[in-house]
Amino acid sequence: MNILFLCVANSARSQMAEGLAKSMLGSEHNIQSAGSIPSGEVHPHAVIAMDEIGIDIRDQYSKSTDDLDKNFIDSLDFAITLCAEEVCPVLPTSAKNLHWMNEDPANETYTKQQLESSFGTTRDNIYKLIKKFMIMNVQ
Repeated sequence: MNILFLCVANSARSQMAEGLAKSMLGSEHNIQSAGSIPSGEVHPHAVIAMDEIGIDIRDQYSKSTDDLDKNFIDSLDFAITLCAEEVCPVLPTSAKNLHWMNEDPANETYTKQQLESSFGTTRDNIYKLIKKFMIMNVQ
């Protein structure tokens, strides 16, 4: 199964979703993430939030939908957007589109403690959504 997680910056939500899904679904699936306006980095608090549950996403990187392999895009099974307050990216593909609304945990007005809490909450929400996804779509 080919799965793409999308958000705007590809620095937090989609990166955590990619790491979680790879861990939960296994290497037999091709799981990637991308953004419509990539930030160029994986948010440090996304790395911390994932470290807390034993998943290392340090080797992942922020990328554009334009950076994805055409064969991967052409054979997508699911395109899952994770945006809430922004306009989510849309790809011209025959993949089944799902929308999992999650607010951006990287709020510039948050204190360090609020950021840690926000990223943990977002990670936990995405984890629950992937568990439901697995029940419905993975045999």
